[in-house]
Amino acid sequence: MPSKPRKILVTSALPYANGSIHIGHLVEYLQTDIWVRFQRMRGNECIYVCATDAHGTPVMLKSRELGIEPEELITTMSAEHQRDFAEFQIDFDNFHTTHSAENRQLVETIFSRLQNAGYIAERTITQSYDEKEGMFLPDRFVRGECPRCRAADQYGDSCEVCGATYSPSDLKNPLSVLSGTAPVQRETTHYFFKLAEFEDSLREWIEGGHMHESVARKLSEWFDAGLQDWDITRDAPYFGFRIPGTDDKFFYVWLDAPVGYMASFLNLCARRDELEFDSFWGADSDAELYHFIGKDIIYFHSLFWPAVLEAAGFRRPSAIFAHGFLTVNGQKMSKSRGTFITAHTFREHIEPEYLRYYYATKLGPGIDDLDLSLEDFVARVNSDLVGKLFNLASRCAGFISRNFAGNLADTLFDESAFAQFAHRGETIAQYYEERRYAKAMREIMALADLANQFIDEHKPWVMAKEDATSSAIQAVCTQGLNLFRTLMIYLKPVLPGRAALAEEFLQCGPWSWADAARPLLGHSISRYKPLGVRVEQKAVDKMLAAAREPGPGQAQEAAAASEDAGPTISIDQFAAIDLRIARIVAAETVEGAEKLLRLEVDIGESTRQIFAGIKSAYLPDQLVGRLTVVVANLAPRKMRFGVSEGMVLAAGPGGEDLFILSPDDGATPGMRVK
Repeated sequence: MPSKPRKILVTSALPYANGSIHIGHLVEYLQTDIWVRFQRMRGNECIYVCATDAHGTPVMLKSRELGIEPEELITTMSAEHQRDFAEFQIDFDNFHTTHSAENRQLVETIFSRLQNAGYIAERTITQSYDEKEGMFLPDRFVRGECPRCRAADQYGDSCEVCGATYSPSDLKNPLSVLSGTAPVQRETTHYFFKLAEFEDSLREWIEGGHMHESVARKLSEWFDAGLQDWDITRDAPYFGFRIPGTDDKFFYVWLDAPVGYMASFLNLCARRDELEFDSFWGADSDAELYHFIGKDIIYFHSLFWPAVLEAAGFRRPSAIFAHGFLTVNGQKMSKSRGTFITAHTFREHIEPEYLRYYYATKLGPGIDDLDLSLEDFVARVNSDLVGKLFNLASRCAGFISRNFAGNLADTLFDESAFAQFAHRGETIAQYYEERRYAKAMREIMALADLANQFIDEHKPWVMAKEDATSSAIQAVCTQGLNLFRTLMIYLKPVLPGRAALAEEFLQCGPWSWADAARPLLGHSISRYKPLGVRVEQKAVDKMLAAAREPGPGQAQEAAAASEDAGPTISIDQFAAIDLRIARIVAAETVEGAEKLLRLEVDIGESTRQIFAGIKSAYLPDQLVGRLTVVVANLAPRKMRFGVSEGMVLAAGPGGEDLFILSPDDGATPGMRVK
C-alpha cells in the first residue's frame, strides 16, 4: 500500500432528469461505487460526486406534457434518483444538480475564457424548424428515411440500420417527432467551439494511457475523419442557461452537463473547509480525477471535454473509464418481456446487494457488454454468497456461541492457511484497482472454496460428539471465522451492507483493507444472524411481472427512455396497411428458434410463408385450418430461418394467452379487414 494517501476525485455520468434509474444505468454507478469504496478502504482520500442532468429539450417537453415547471420535474426526479441510489448502497459525497448557481457560474466562466482566447466562432447555420410547435428541432427530434439505405423511421443524426451519420436536412421525408409535421429549414446564428485546434494535444493525451486501448483505437477514427467544430448553442425555447449577451441563445446541455462534475464538487467545497476547488481542478493539480461513463458518451468525454478544460485553463482527467451496455437474458431490455426493470422494482423483489455482486462477477476494464442472465443470477448468488460465504460463518459460529460463550481461541488452528488468504490480498487489491472485478470475485470465491474445504476436512460437528468443549473445536471454528472475516473484508467494496452486518456479528470494525492480514483472536463475538437468504425463482418471476406493468409515475414511460415509444402515425399511414384474412394451411416448428413457428397461409390470390412468434400459445397441429389476420403488404424480411412474407396478428397479453380466429368465423381467405 502506498505510504502517502492518494487524493482522488471520482464522477459517474449524470442521470438525466426525465427518466427513472433502471438496472442498465446501475452498471455504471455500481462499478464506480465499488472502486470508490475500495480506495477508501486502502486509506486514500476518495471523493465521489454526481448530479442530476437537468437541462435540454426532453426535460422541457416532459414537464410541458405533465403540466408542471421544469424545476418541479427536476426536484421530483432527483429525489427519486437519490432514493434508488441509496437502496443500492451507492455512496456519494455529494449529489447536486446542473440547474444550480455553481454550474451557471462555471459554465459562464468557461465560455468567457474560450471566447477571450479565440476558441469560439460565430456562424449562421440552417436548422430544422417545427412551425406548428414554434421551435428549432434537435437532431433526435427529426425522423425520416435514411439518405443512404432508405431505412424508414431513422433519427436525424444517424441510421440504426446501416450506421450512416448525417444532418437532419439530409433525411428523406423528414417529420418532426413533436407535431408529426414536415419541418422547414431556417437560418439561425450559433456559437461553435474550435475543437480542431486541439487535435495535437488530444492525440498526445489519448495516446498517454488515459483510457482503455479499445477506446483509444475507436477515437482514432474521429481523427482520421477530421475533428469538426462543436456547436455549443441551442435556440429558444430551451431549458438551460442563456448565453450571456444574447436574448434567445442557450448553452447546449452537453456543454453544461460535464461542467456539472465541477459544480457538484464546488458545492461540496462550500460545506467542507478542508476541500479546495483548485487543488482538484486547477491546471497544476496533483490530485487524480476519474470519470466513469458508458461507451455511448465516449466522444463527449474523451474529445470535447478534455479540449474545453485545457482551453479554459483547468486540468484534464487522469483517465476515462468506459463500460459496455447491459443485456438481460441475452437480449436488449424489453418492457414487453418484463426485462426493462427499474432500480426500485428490482429492490421491491430482490436484495439489491445481490445485484452488486452479480455485476462484479461480470465487470472488467473494457467496453464489452455484459449480460444479466436471470437464471445464472439466481444460481450464482445462491451458490457463492449463501452457499459458500454466509454458510461458512453459520457453520462455525454456533459452536463458538454454544460451547465457548462466544469467545474465539487465542491462536489459529493453521497459521499457514490463514497466511495464504492474507497473501492473496494484494493480488485482489490490484484487480480492484484495475477494475478487473470479475477476476477479483473469482479469486475470492476460490478462497471461499478452500475455507469450506478446511471445515469439511476437520468436521467440528463430528468432534463435538466426543467432546463439545474441545479446544480443537474452538481452534477450528476460530480459524473458519477468521477466513470468513478475511473474505468479507475483500468483498466489502461489493457488499457494504453485508460487511457491516458481519462487523456487528464479529464485534469489530469498520474494517480497512489491512485488517484482512490480521487475525481476530481471543475476542468475543455475537450470536450469528443470517446474512442473507436464497433467491427464489418466484421472486424473479414476480419482478418480471411487475416490470411489465409500469407503476404510477414511473418516468421510464417517457418516450426518450422507452424502446417502444416513437412518433405517432397519421390516419393516412394507417389506411395504407393492408390487413387480410388468411387461412393457415401448414404449420411446423423451426429448429433453433425458441418462439417461432413456420406458417404457410392462404390469403386468397397466393400462399405465403410467415414466421410467427406464437409457439408459446399453439402447437402446429392446433393451427392448421384456423383463420388469422395478416399484414399483407409488409416488406419481406430475410431471417436466418428463411424469408418471412408478412406478419400474423394475434390478441392477448402474451405467453400462452395469444388468440387468433377460429375456422368457422364466417370469413374467407383474402377478405380485407376494414
